[in-house]
Amino acid sequence: TQKSRLLVVEELVAVVVVVVVVVVVVVAAVAVVVVVVVVVVVVVVVEVVVVVVAVVSVVVVGVVVEVVVVVVSHYVIYISQSKTVL
Repeated sequence: TQKSRLLVVEELVAVVVVVVVVVVVVVAAVAVVVVVVVVVVVVVVVEVVVVVVAVVSVVVVGVVVEVVVVVVSHYVIYISQSKTVL
């Protein structure tokens, strides 16, 4: 009976070791997946922010240029009309 108890203890230790190794491997794999997902999300967010900033800056520059053109053209029309009146 002493030998059978020793065998049972050895089997239990072997099972515990296998379970611990599997748990460590699974936790490591999950950690790697989480890190990869976080990196991908950060890269996508940064790219989206860069694209949004570029689009907004192009739109703002376009609006500013359009406003300047309209103001200058109105001013030129006003000057030309005032000269013809005089």
